Amino acid sequence: MKKLLCLALTAVLAFSAVACGSSDSAATDSTTDAADDAAAAESGDAAAAEGSTLKIGGIGPTTGSAAIYGNAVMNAAQMAVDEINAAGGINGMQIEFQFEDDENDAERSINAYNTLKDWGMQMLMGTVTSTPCTQVAVEAEADNMFMLTPSGSAVESIAPANAFRVCFSDPNQGMASAQYIGEHDLATKVAVIYDSSSVYSSGIYQTFAAEAANQGIEIVAEGAFTADSNTDFSVQLQQAKEAGAELVFLPIYYTEASIILTQADGMGYDPIFFGCDGLDGILGVENFDTSLAEGVMLLTPFAADADDEATQTFVAAYQEQFGDTPNQFAADAYDAIYIIKAAAEQAGITADMSVSDMCEAMKVAMTEITVDGLTGAGITWSADGEPTKEPRAVQIMDGVYTAM
Repeated sequence: MKKLLCLALTAVLAFSAVACGSSDSAATDSTTDAADDAAAAESGDAAAAEGSTLKIGGIGPTTGSAAIYGNAVMNAAQMAVDEINAAGGINGMQIEFQFEDDENDAERSINAYNTLKDWGMQMLMGTVTSTPCTQVAVEAEADNMFMLTPSGSAVESIAPANAFRVCFSDPNQGMASAQYIGEHDLATKVAVIYDSSSVYSSGIYQTFAAEAANQGIEIVAEGAFTADSNTDFSVQLQQAKEAGAELVFLPIYYTEASIILTQADGMGYDPIFFGCDGLDGILGVENFDTSLAEGVMLLTPFAADADDEATQTFVAAYQEQFGDTPNQFAADAYDAIYIIKAAAEQAGITADMSVSDMCEAMKVAMTEITVDGLTGAGITWSADGEPTKEPRAVQIMDGVYTAM
């Protein structure tokens, strides 16, 4: 608009100079001055755009029992932010990224959200785990702030219209697990050990049980535990063994899974163990004999040893920067930042937009984009925030995750 006004002023001044009989040099001087003003205004607008920032917050457990998840998300998200900034940012904006620890605790997660709001957060990449994510989603809905969780898989985690996710939902993981076991004839007699106090675990279990019958799978033993009884699984394992379970399905997190594998080995029980994305991280459990995880299968959209160029480049860069092999949570987070970039560019997001206006624009844009990421090719989203992509499975072989 400034440029148009200045060009209009140039024409008026030139016309006035001729009409009044002014010299050619006077008209030329006036035109030159106005053109200089226009160029300066345009240059100032460009500089302002280049100097603007988009503040993206992140929340997850960087300490506590689920720290493997949160640190992977924080690290990979920062990698993506650095890459995008080096390539020119989003719509000319540089990304500022700040990550807060919630220790996998809902109350602390809300505190982290408020800390990020005070910092000036305009969008949220988080949270990492389901229960905190569900609570924070309520706060973000009240603020009409756009949020994209990399790994909050509970149905309730993206119930508000402002919330989307990268990972599969719990029901999708449960159904896909039963289908994978059935279609690949892994077992017909299956036991399940799950955490009834966890929305993540119980949600996966419910849809797994519903789909199992369709796949010719008999659930011969069901063993529940809670967060207050997650150190001794001898009863559940004995029930599974006596029932003749060929496979034990573990829709749980890696810490409890490592205890189950250790205790199963101690009682001479050696079934197939099959889990979901919560098992990703079991090879990093302190003081765990990782040889016991040999042959464990898990449904996850990412395998660090995949031979595609994108995965190899990401893994190499992550290992160089952090000295560790990235897990599925890292891949989810890396994709999440690039998904935000794609949607923000589709929506024409600018730094001066309100949080609410950004959210409204991003909600529409998310249903219009298609993203090829580390966790899936041609990923799309529905208005309810759910992604569409193909499930994959990996197996731990020779101490590494191997694509099946």
